[in-house]
Amino acid sequence: MPTAGKVVRYPGQALYDVDETGVVLRLSRRYLYQEIRAGRLRTVKAGRARRIPADAIAEYVKLLEKEAQAA
Repeated sequence: MPTAGKVVRYPGQALYDVDETGVVLRLSRRYLYQEIRAGRLRTVKAGRARRIPADAIAEYVKLLEKEAQAA
């Protein structure tokens, strides 16, 4: 969970909530939910919660880099 603007990381953390992902990527919660709805940021369900796998964050960054190179 974010604490004072920082992500509390655990060794080998595999899943992030939307707030933690926002801190990691420096993107707003609203923007991330838009990207999730658009299918650009992959999520998984963990019970009732929506989580973003660490590898999905890396894939999203690669997608952004690819789009930046194409522009």
